[in-house]
Amino acid sequence: MSQARILVVDDDDALRVLVKSQLEGAGYQLDEAGDGASAIEKLGGGVYDLMLLDINMPEKSGIDVLRFWKEKALKCRVIMLTGRVGFSIATESLKLGADEYITKPFSLEYLMSSIKRVLAK
Repeated sequence: MSQARILVVDDDDALRVLVKSQLEGAGYQLDEAGDGASAIEKLGGGVYDLMLLDINMPEKSGIDVLRFWKEKALKCRVIMLTGRVGFSIATESLKLGADEYITKPFSLEYLMSSIKRVLAK
């Protein structure tokens, strides 16, 4: 499913550019948002197969975006990305419907493997 459309949401510009480059090289279609408010706007107007979603962002957090996603019953899969290691955040993300929770730093190989696995569901 290399033509999957993926929304990458992270306020870390360098990480977003790196992930975008890697995924486009693998044949995925990419869109990006640098904060939670922009992500909500893009989710309201676009159709995605997967969202890579950072938790800690200014204005609206990844959890806020995830709540919007759930409220709107959007069909895309979600992988949460965070530098925060915490059982409560991971549990909340999964209860809200995220498919996976990955802590930073992560290897691009692990991310690619996770994306393939989640998209195959």
